Amino acid sequence: MNFYPLKFQPILKERLWGGTKLRDVLGKPIESDITGESWELSAVKGDVSIVENGALAGRSLQQLIDQAPGQLLGKSVYERFGTDFPILIKFIDAKQDLSIQLHPNDELAKKRHNSFGKTEMWYVMDADQDARLIVGFNKDVTKEEYAKSLEDDSLLDLLNYEKVAEGDTFFINTGKIHAIGAGVLLAEIQQTSDITYRVFDFNRRDKNGNLRELHTDLALDAIDYTKKDDFKVAYGNQKDAVNPMVDCPYFTTNYLDLSKDLEQDLGDRDSFTIYMCVGGAATIANEFGSVEIEKGQTTLLAASTEAVKISTDGARLLEVSI
Repeated sequence: MNFYPLKFQPILKERLWGGTKLRDVLGKPIESDITGESWELSAVKGDVSIVENGALAGRSLQQLIDQAPGQLLGKSVYERFGTDFPILIKFIDAKQDLSIQLHPNDELAKKRHNSFGKTEMWYVMDADQDARLIVGFNKDVTKEEYAKSLEDDSLLDLLNYEKVAEGDTFFINTGKIHAIGAGVLLAEIQQTSDITYRVFDFNRRDKNGNLRELHTDLALDAIDYTKKDDFKVAYGNQKDAVNPMVDCPYFTTNYLDLSKDLEQDLGDRDSFTIYMCVGGAATIANEFGSVEIEKGQTTLLAASTEAVKISTDGARLLEVSI
């Protein structure tokens, strides 16, 4: 199959904490004032991305994988994950604070939910003044101290707060307690999983007046209670070059700040490649076609792609592969 660069219809999600930046900053077709997420690339059951450009328009990502798994995913990715697409790509707009939460590791997620765990990374695209994230604890905490903090409503006193600005990048491994704060718009790259343990939600109620479900007991054995400073990603910012950001077993992400055209040989990668545009605009082309993407848009190149040409006079891209 001739896989040109594929662009997909965004899957838009209303969230209690969502806002309007996905429309106002990224140009997403939203009407709601509480849209929190745009799923750009997903094979989660019930939320599978649909191609919107070219001859394959209307086909789902899962249909394409099932038809040509090795060609689209890459041989090594297919051997490891089968026909399950291993990454979920999102843009997230937090008008309000998200719940305090964490994700189980692969072993626990498999045992409890027959799912992958959820390792993720965030790239901050826009942040209001004084916007912040919660990442981890501000000291080593025992399971007993943590449980007591839930009882006496003092959990927030144990958490680590990070003020953020555009370009800040965070790696959130499984077990790390975290939350996106109000006023943050970010790109998220994560393992394909929707398993979240919510432990505190500021006692908010949904539109029907109900408190959201918490997963207090499930979280107890999934939390990493130690204080760690392993979450802020330091990365290079060399112009017109590939700058490594994150390299973990689940995804590899590079940062490209381009002022001119760039060509790359992808023939030895043996993985699909995703480009998320986090600033400016670019045309992404391979041997079978091209697509234009601008800030807030994403494209997928099949593993069979031999080379890519990125044409631009100004673009910032996240390049993701396995």
